[in-house]
Amino acid sequence: MSEDYTKEVLSRKNVFKRLIGYTQNHKSALALAFTMLILATAADVLGPILAKVFIDDYLTPRNFDWQPLTLLAGGFVMLYAISVVLHYFQLISFQKIALKIIQKLRVDVFGKVQHLGLKFFDQTPGGSLVSRITNDTEAIKDLYVSVLSTFVQSIIFLIGIFVGMFFLDVKLAALCLVILPVIFILMQAYRLLSSKIYRVSREKLSQLNAKLNESLQGMNMIQAMRQEGRLKSEFAVINQQHNTSIMRSIRLNSLMLRPAVTVLYLIVLIIILSFFGIKSFGGPIEIGVLYAFVSYLDRFFEPVNSMMFQLTRFQQAIVSAERVFGLLDDERMAPVKEDNHYPQINEGMVEFRDVTFSYDGKTDVLKNISFTAKPGETVALVGHTGSGKSSIINLLMRFYSVERGEIRIDGAPLKTFDDTELRKRIGLVLQDSFLFVGDVKENIRLSNFDMTDQEVAAAATFVQADPFIQKLPGKYDEPIGERGATMSSGQRQLLSFARTMAINPKVLVLDEATASVDTETEENIQAALKKMRKGRTTIAIAHRLSTIQDADQILVMHQGEIVERGTHQELLGEGGLYHKMFVLQQGEKELEKVINE
Repeated sequence: MSEDYTKEVLSRKNVFKRLIGYTQNHKSALALAFTMLILATAADVLGPILAKVFIDDYLTPRNFDWQPLTLLAGGFVMLYAISVVLHYFQLISFQKIALKIIQKLRVDVFGKVQHLGLKFFDQTPGGSLVSRITNDTEAIKDLYVSVLSTFVQSIIFLIGIFVGMFFLDVKLAALCLVILPVIFILMQAYRLLSSKIYRVSREKLSQLNAKLNESLQGMNMIQAMRQEGRLKSEFAVINQQHNTSIMRSIRLNSLMLRPAVTVLYLIVLIIILSFFGIKSFGGPIEIGVLYAFVSYLDRFFEPVNSMMFQLTRFQQAIVSAERVFGLLDDERMAPVKEDNHYPQINEGMVEFRDVTFSYDGKTDVLKNISFTAKPGETVALVGHTGSGKSSIINLLMRFYSVERGEIRIDGAPLKTFDDTELRKRIGLVLQDSFLFVGDVKENIRLSNFDMTDQEVAAAATFVQADPFIQKLPGKYDEPIGERGATMSSGQRQLLSFARTMAINPKVLVLDEATASVDTETEENIQAALKKMRKGRTTIAIAHRLSTIQDADQILVMHQGEIVERGTHQELLGEGGLYHKMFVLQQGEKELEKVINE
């Protein structure tokens, strides 16, 4: 046995053990379900024995005493009725437990995703995550709902059948035990052959979801750039690969499931009939025993067939569980508090001390960044694309951990702050604002459930959002679709401003926050920003230099370093990179006008 195979088996064992671990909170319900299952199985097993008694003791000797026959018939009907009722309730119990388990598993997976760091999302396609949370958990649900219940019922039923066989004839029952290792070998062979097929199948399904998600997210660009044909071809290739893996599983199932079990059934049936045929040469045989054995044989291979067919779902569930548990075990978590102290942000002074950072651990995107933003000051970050501006904000928001150097707020290390304190005291407005499904009021309030409608309206009024909200049919109750698709980019940005101001932050972080609004709206927002910055530390990324001319400090970024710093006038006077950027945006005449002023 190879080392890789051993690791794979151990991995599957651990996965199955974890899946079974989810049943720990349902011990009482499981015990009741098992009790009903055992009683129902006992009723099923006793049926052929009663039939044997009727054939050998009454039908063959033509003894038709109506009283015992009535008792036999009543007992047979009663056993059948008990079996039906108990099977119904135990099946409902098993399925109810299974649905509760999968409900918890889905919540666990979704909750884990909420706490993963941005590093994880940078490296994982969104469609693949959707596939794990939906398709893979659905496959695991089949394990609990169908596979485990079928295996448990079948195994208990098989045990009951062998008990009945040994009661009828010990020698023949012992001979029939030979088929158990044959069935086990058949199941193992199928499991080993199918595991690789299903792993490929789940992976291709994940890739299909990822490609679909990418296409839906970028549909406007796809149509604008006439990429429909290319995307369709790429999707068709992945779809064909998925189809190929499914066909391989169908061929395997067609060969190793019912045909193989049917051949085994015929062999055992020949053995039983031959046994009774040979036995008949030495004397009479009991027809009732023969009938009971053949009946048990039919009933024996029914659960075997059920288990073989459920192996397909079992393999799919184990592969899916490997992917789901891989997500649950992922260690790329969002940075969290690392200290027992609980500092608070009262002033909002931000300090970067020799901060160096890399996303991949190889290439530094920030190199020895040091600056201080005092309370009430506005620090602007400017520079070409890829210069490291957004990385500074990502570190300040603690979306990523600081690897070298240190960030402090009000003198306390950033890593010592509780998440709640950081999110309440630092307000973030991105260039591409994100709105949630709901209504206008909910998107401004978000998690501030104690915020009154008047406070919501006050926040919207403060950022000049109230006028356009009042024009909406539902005003503050106007429904908002996915990502706010029915609103203009400017309206989305204004709502983003409003919900930021609703938390009354001490530190304001702006990532080109006015880029998505028209000139008139920008003037209103700039006026609002001027009020917002009073008493707050503001760190703003700006591409349009005209929006940050009144900043207390401007940091010019280039290739991850601060190459220039100063006020607007000071940097223009130096004639460096900032000067060149301003000339490119405003022109020589505007530069001369600013210098003369």
